[in-house]
Amino acid sequence: MTSSKDDTSSQSNTVSIQFEFGALSLMNERKPTHEETPSTSASSSPSLSPSSLTVRLPHFSLESSDRTAATSFSSANSWVAPASKKSMRTHNPIRAIVDPIVASSIKCGKERGDGKDQISLALGDPTAYGNIPPCPAILTALSNALHAPGMAAGYVNACGTPHARAAIAAHHSKQCSVSSVSPDDVIVANGASGALELALTALLDIGTVILVPRPGFPLYSVIAESHGASVVYYDLLPDRGWECDLDQIESILAELKADGKGVGPGVSNTIVRGILINNPSNPTGAVYTENHLIGIAKLAEKYHLPIISDEIYGDMTLDGNLFHPMAGIVARLGRNVPVITASGLGKQCLVPGWRLGWIVFHDSHHGAIQEVKKGAQRLAQVVLGASHLAQIAIPAVLSPTDESDRVATFAWKKQLYAMIQNQARLICSLLNECHGLNVIPPQGAMYAMVKIDVDEFDDAIEDDVSFMRLLLDEENIVVLPGKAFGMNSHSCSNSKCYVFRVVFCAPENVLRDAVERISCFCLRHKYSGE
Repeated sequence: MTSSKDDTSSQSNTVSIQFEFGALSLMNERKPTHEETPSTSASSSPSLSPSSLTVRLPHFSLESSDRTAATSFSSANSWVAPASKKSMRTHNPIRAIVDPIVASSIKCGKERGDGKDQISLALGDPTAYGNIPPCPAILTALSNALHAPGMAAGYVNACGTPHARAAIAAHHSKQCSVSSVSPDDVIVANGASGALELALTALLDIGTVILVPRPGFPLYSVIAESHGASVVYYDLLPDRGWECDLDQIESILAELKADGKGVGPGVSNTIVRGILINNPSNPTGAVYTENHLIGIAKLAEKYHLPIISDEIYGDMTLDGNLFHPMAGIVARLGRNVPVITASGLGKQCLVPGWRLGWIVFHDSHHGAIQEVKKGAQRLAQVVLGASHLAQIAIPAVLSPTDESDRVATFAWKKQLYAMIQNQARLICSLLNECHGLNVIPPQGAMYAMVKIDVDEFDDAIEDDVSFMRLLLDEENIVVLPGKAFGMNSHSCSNSKCYVFRVVFCAPENVLRDAVERISCFCLRHKYSGE
């Protein structure tokens, strides 16, 4: 039997847990004896016994919305861990609209019973069909790295390797005809999507606002809303080559300013944190003229807004259209507006799966986004940067030291762009012959938007989503409806046209087969007038 003295000793060695406001602290509960000096007591020794400690944890309280989930922990047999608020705010509209439709489809034509294997014109991956090889300079650079000592296997700076950042800085300085871009202005990220995540996370807080295009790449709103920010959409005009509706943007900003939402000169706590543009554009294939970009820059200057410019497709242009970097436009206007450029090698060099992207901070002459840049640099440390091995490819393409690499890259790009040009012309001409369809000519990237005149079809086709669903069901062709990019899914939309997006990177025979099936589908659903 344990003595009373032993019971007392045992109780004195139990862990005491107290909740206080403040940092976690550990304190010895047992006072030192007369034989112990302060320097040798357990309270100051680097070797502490857990059984002799008082643990003071930060005080916390549950919000009412969390209490229900928290009470589930009280059950001995079942409990549920609540998801974070950020995760609950994260929704991708493409997944929500398309996945339920595609999930029920049968890809194999033999299983369908009609021999029609599934053809996807939806996926924005230029390597999906394997008909276009990646840039050879990238393959050579990575092969050499894997056979070199170290094999680029170690950690690097969270913002990127010195060689990659220097190459990106030099590339954008040359591209924008400015000399002010330094390696410190560059952060290498996991693809352009990761770059945009860094930029928007550094800009946005709960309750802030960002302007994004409609139709537009859904990731912009996904990132913003996951952080608790609000998205205000501005329209792109299909009848004007998908240019931004500058009058609407001005009206939006003027209304926000009148409502005291923190926008424009003299505002210390800005609620509207920026305007995002995409040039060349996904999903529209638009490439903006210099004059149009000047109009956007002047609005941003008037209302003191940073511009976030998604330029992942760079100089992938069609039919002689020219790509003008937004930072170059702003530089020629006096650098009165800061520009955060997102770009990368994924689409331009056909290595999207290698996740090679970056952001470049082109600050205004008065340093408007210095703190934003510092914030993004701190955020980069959360994931410890992009792949060291993949970053080897960046200087190999942007600033090759070997003349043969430079010549090979130039020849490869010329061949690539000619192929994309031919495939764009082919699919657009074939789709324009389909009943009830009208292609809005693409100017760049690898996408085209196709208008659907629903009045030319029977009652089964009510909008772009029903068109996409029936096309998949009857012909096993996958396209993306305009609704997936924000069109006609918001009450404030000014656009009433129904569209779907196609990607034209597939081989010519695949494109012809796909459009032949689309043509049959359109004729099958032709409005009879009865």
